[in-house]
Amino acid sequence: MKRRILLLLLIFLVPVLPVEAAPIRWVDFSVPYESLKYAMDVDIATAEQEPHLNWIRTLALAGCRTGGKCGLTAVKQAVGDLRTGKSPEELLGALYKHYDYYYEAYTAVLGGLVGHYAILDGGQWKQAYGLKAFSPIAAGYGYSHCSDFGNSRTYGFARKHLGNDLMGGQGTPIVAVEGGVVEALGWNQYGGWRVGIRSFDGKRYYYYAHLQKDHPFAENLKEGDMVQAGELIGFMGRTGYSQKENVNNIETVHLHFGMQLIFDESQKECNSEIWVNVYPLVRLLSEHRSSLRKTEKGWQRVYPYEDLDTDSLDFYLGND
Repeated sequence: MKRRILLLLLIFLVPVLPVEAAPIRWVDFSVPYESLKYAMDVDIATAEQEPHLNWIRTLALAGCRTGGKCGLTAVKQAVGDLRTGKSPEELLGALYKHYDYYYEAYTAVLGGLVGHYAILDGGQWKQAYGLKAFSPIAAGYGYSHCSDFGNSRTYGFARKHLGNDLMGGQGTPIVAVEGGVVEALGWNQYGGWRVGIRSFDGKRYYYYAHLQKDHPFAENLKEGDMVQAGELIGFMGRTGYSQKENVNNIETVHLHFGMQLIFDESQKECNSEIWVNVYPLVRLLSEHRSSLRKTEKGWQRVYPYEDLDTDSLDFYLGND
């Protein structure tokens, strides 16, 4: 009898318990550079206005209408529509059912790139709102790249290229695109000397590979360290494709730069990892490069930097 009562209670209680949505399992990030640039510029220009046209919200609206293609025309239309003050639900109608997906997916990709920051210039801290992430290549160093995401690779096994290769000079300083925590540092037979940095909100894992032989990393950098956006993390090289450490088996000096999205910790290292095409992001970030100088005390930033959006630190500090 008691078992029946307990079973009945469970049957009635289950429908009222909150149901947590399943994590996103795949993201096809196809937003072109021109659309990213336009949406970001509008976001920055309206930061002190009403309505503030947040670029992720704009792109999510365009994504619903275009199946994620987000061409410039669609993004401009989304901006114009949002300027009216109408909500995405009002603007999309039946298509609104896709909005939460695009908003969450694009937030995972872009969430740490625009916001509030401060730089020390002329002895004074100057606050600003804008692009706060940096190109992985330090200011003053040349590089070239092309859209190569998905190209074939054969070392070890046949697979797809899950990043963007930036070709440059041996020893070019490499910086953290976004602030975060160093989760991996050392040798990998595919990536050679590499660094993996997790964003403070836990959504993005940045992968920097093929770093320089003998002196791959910034002085004293180690796993568990917190780094700032634009901080030196290593130097460009051509290591990798070898089970033996510190070997130059890559023909061309370059940085392999990749971004993995993590909606659930089970996605971190598995056969269904979510890597996105960062080529348009690298183009966008080329406008914002970290200035470094080498001194007797080592490499230093010309303009000390602080990220003012500190709530994202809660992921690592264990706060709610």
